[in-house]
Amino acid sequence: MSRIDELIRELCPDGVRHVALSEVADYSSTRVDAADLDETTFVGVDNLVAEKGGRVDASYPPNTARLTAYEAGDILLGNIRPYLKKVWRATNEGGCSGDVLAIRIKRETRAEVESEFLYYLLSSDAFFAYNMQHAKGAKMPRGNKAAILNYRIPVPPLEVQREIVRLLDKFTQLEAELEAELEAELEAELEARRAQYDYYFNDLLSFGADEAQEFTLGDIGRVAMCKRVFKSETRDSGGVPFYKIGTFGGHPDAYISRDLFDSYREKFSFPSSGDVLISAAGTIGRTVVYDGEAAYFQDSNIVWLDHDESIVTNAYLKHWYKVIEWATDGGTIRRLYNSNLLRARILVPPFAEQDRIAKMLDKFDALVNDINIGLPAELAARRKQYEHYRDRLLAFKELAS
Repeated sequence: MSRIDELIRELCPDGVRHVALSEVADYSSTRVDAADLDETTFVGVDNLVAEKGGRVDASYPPNTARLTAYEAGDILLGNIRPYLKKVWRATNEGGCSGDVLAIRIKRETRAEVESEFLYYLLSSDAFFAYNMQHAKGAKMPRGNKAAILNYRIPVPPLEVQREIVRLLDKFTQLEAELEAELEAELEAELEARRAQYDYYFNDLLSFGADEAQEFTLGDIGRVAMCKRVFKSETRDSGGVPFYKIGTFGGHPDAYISRDLFDSYREKFSFPSSGDVLISAAGTIGRTVVYDGEAAYFQDSNIVWLDHDESIVTNAYLKHWYKVIEWATDGGTIRRLYNSNLLRARILVPPFAEQDRIAKMLDKFDALVNDINIGLPAELAARRKQYEHYRDRLLAFKELAS
């Protein structure tokens, strides 16, 4: 960073001015007709790519006649679930939905701030952390438009901004090339691991007639689910996370009070640590192992088998659920009803064999999927390195007032 250091020593040795974003930029105030847009110029929140991935062409048309217009150089932010880090610097003119914010540098400050430099500031992890800190709502958090404009940014001399942009552009390109090369190399390794896992998976769960007993799930237990929680009993934040089927295993939809959670857990069915939760709607048969942390789950859509673990263990069931062809019913929305789930058949070997099989498959599963092994860890390390480099370049001593 010697060139950057030289420019800072020469042009701003005592620090740089820090201002609220609103002093140099504002939200777009211009409008455009939906009829004038197509899939390449309409930007909805769904075609902004998470993790600062830019945009892809829209797959559906606008649902309003007039939209906010954006110009080349505007910074577009996805304003739903800021933790998804959806941001794009526009390269053309177009229109965006109400869930996308178009931030435009003010005409009178365009001689002070480069659009590319502002993009890097607003795509930094520091900005997204600030945005989430001030977001409103828990079920579907949205960025606080007023708070976003209060975000403080450094405004170094233009020569410094341009040199930072040049370096970050170069580093981004280099990182993409290295990532592609690494991904191809490690994907081949992971593919070999997946093939090995599939071989052992199929081999370990294949039994002869004298090696395992056949049961239905109804033979060994009953379907259990949490008591129904009404919308009026939920809140946007605070308390115990409440998961619906759409965010099963991810970000909670809402929260319920600790008192309500404790009272329901004492009186009604509730999973125990290690129970395998099953999606009975949406992605049928998707499973998540309950870790025992305080959380509540949507009734009838997220269920588990309440059974005697002296017959079959949860660790074994977790893997067997992957080979069951779940029978579903329903019209537009397919459902795994309790009766269908209980009719599903399972081969149960002796307890010691269940334990051996589960441990073997857990080991291979981890080799393929664990974020700390192989490709995901390598890519995460490179992204962390990039973010650290970007943070250093975008950090400036503030000029004393």
